[in-house]
Amino acid sequence: MNSHCRICGTQLVHTFVDLGQSPFANAFLTPEELGNAEPHYPLHSYVCDTCCLVQLDQFASPASIFKHYLYLSSYSTSWLKHAEQYTDMAIRRFQLNIDSQVIEIASNDGYLLQYFHQQGIRTLGIEPASNVAQLARDKGIPTKAEFFGQRLAEELVKDEGISGNLIVANNVLAHVPDVQDFVAGLKRLLHPEGTITIEFPHVLNLIRYKQFDTIYHEHFSYFSLFSAQQLFSMHGLQVTDVEVLSTHGGSLRLYIMHKDKGKLAAAAVQKVLEQERQNGLHDWRAYTAFAQQVEQMREDIVRFMMEARNQGKLVAGYGAPAKGNTLLNYCGFHTAWLPFTVDQNPYKQGLYLPGSRIPIRSPEELKRVRPDYVLILAWNLKEEIMEQCAYIREWGGKFVILVPEIEVV
Repeated sequence: MNSHCRICGTQLVHTFVDLGQSPFANAFLTPEELGNAEPHYPLHSYVCDTCCLVQLDQFASPASIFKHYLYLSSYSTSWLKHAEQYTDMAIRRFQLNIDSQVIEIASNDGYLLQYFHQQGIRTLGIEPASNVAQLARDKGIPTKAEFFGQRLAEELVKDEGISGNLIVANNVLAHVPDVQDFVAGLKRLLHPEGTITIEFPHVLNLIRYKQFDTIYHEHFSYFSLFSAQQLFSMHGLQVTDVEVLSTHGGSLRLYIMHKDKGKLAAAAVQKVLEQERQNGLHDWRAYTAFAQQVEQMREDIVRFMMEARNQGKLVAGYGAPAKGNTLLNYCGFHTAWLPFTVDQNPYKQGLYLPGSRIPIRSPEELKRVRPDYVLILAWNLKEEIMEQCAYIREWGGKFVILVPEIEVV
């Protein structure tokens, strides 16, 4: 890889894990496209030996990936609950009122801002996927269908007089190839007394729980607090607090303010940094053992699926998440192993998974076919899915989770 680190510019030479060649994880196929060859790109991640950011090279522009997007946050009840709880916390913590301005970057279908809107607080969503942005507007959420960076931040501040008392950026930092431009935009858009909260999956959990399937081309970077702190500091921003969350397999929520406010960081910041240090995350050499663990996982998963087929077990999937496509393609899944998967999102039903070309159907198909195993591809939502599909117990069906270990429930 003849590339340089997104944060510090160091040349990248150390492999984190190489998952081979794969299509884009959200490049779902229509029936008419099944006769076409799919482009595959290297899914080879590296770790920077200076700032320890794990990252992929960029093979496509964000516009080609995100301009028409099929991931809709509102189809997860647990994620909606997370958003509602966040809103209640933020209103109290930051004393928000009708004069406050809340801005969300990558606001999706308005899943979060709808709760601020209901409280009479001014909202603005920024969502590059035009189809998704329209869904938010339909809920009454003002939304700009644009990519966020310095240029848009400057326009909002100068031309529209908008700055954020609270700027929210949930699970978007990983999707940004130019993190310097993105963070510079946050700095410009933030009110002098305002706060940014950013949530992202913690690379500590990716390694600890072998979440290799969260690596895909649309995720350019994989952050620790250590690497993120260096990025924000470059732009005059300070991480003042951090929370450890259970979402997306284990995430961090950072609270960020202008550095010149001189606010002392909460004890939680040092606590998380120390936990990372104890787990070796501040030294690139600790990252290099991950690849061998992933290779062993693939062997175990392939063996399990072959045994299930030999035993005549019918396996169906649940979910069509991007992470599932990484796993399916890396492990060589095909329709003989997994005839179909189901998803609640009606925009995905009738399409086919990239690479494996497994069809996506409605969850009602599970009741019709009565599979022996339901393979939960969206393992971060496994409790929600198992509760919704508890009816498979009626015919002796069981759930299967493959990450971090093979588990039959």
